[in-house]
Amino acid sequence: MTAARRLEFLVEEPSMEAFLQGLLPRLLPEGCSFEIRVFRGKHDLMRRLESRLRGYRNRLSDEYRLVVMVDRDHDDCRALKARLENAAADSGLRTRSQSGGDRWQVVNRIAVEELEAWYFGDWEAVRSAFPGVSSTVPNQARYRSPDAIRGGTWEAFERIVKRHGYFRTGLRKIEAARNIAPKMDPERNRSPSFAAFRDALAEATA
Repeated sequence: MTAARRLEFLVEEPSMEAFLQGLLPRLLPEGCSFEIRVFRGKHDLMRRLESRLRGYRNRLSDEYRLVVMVDRDHDDCRALKARLENAAADSGLRTRSQSGGDRWQVVNRIAVEELEAWYFGDWEAVRSAFPGVSSTVPNQARYRSPDAIRGGTWEAFERIVKRHGYFRTGLRKIEAARNIAPKMDPERNRSPSFAAFRDALAEATA
């Protein structure tokens, strides 16, 4: 498969855009460019996805890949992934899952359950951005598995940072993403959904 020289990301909201803007320049190889398209929430992305993918169908070169990213939230992960895969198939594009890893055009990735789970996966990056936050958070049973935190990961993240003096009036998601992403070490992140995202990009650009 030809290595991608350009990636286009379809994301559901601005905090993921801010996160990717801070992470991708360090994650992608030199010479690989990217663009991020932001939708007005998950519902908007899912509603418009198939028509948007159809628009790409006739202009994707071998060096161009699409990355569709959504939060799982409270959806069934398999059902959500199936909806994403079906939208690509119905638009006439080959996904990584459907192609067996050969000559794919689209990869669908789900943050389980939200972007903030990826912060819990690299708590050192969080502490680098917000030094007052406790270093012992990953040792607590409720936060040990980033993709299995109950009750909402952004709510859990907000509680912790507020407790340590940050975002006292409520989590500002875009600001948090902009601060944390440049500090993140992709190889250190313990979130399985982040690892799946990272590895798909490595495969696309290899």
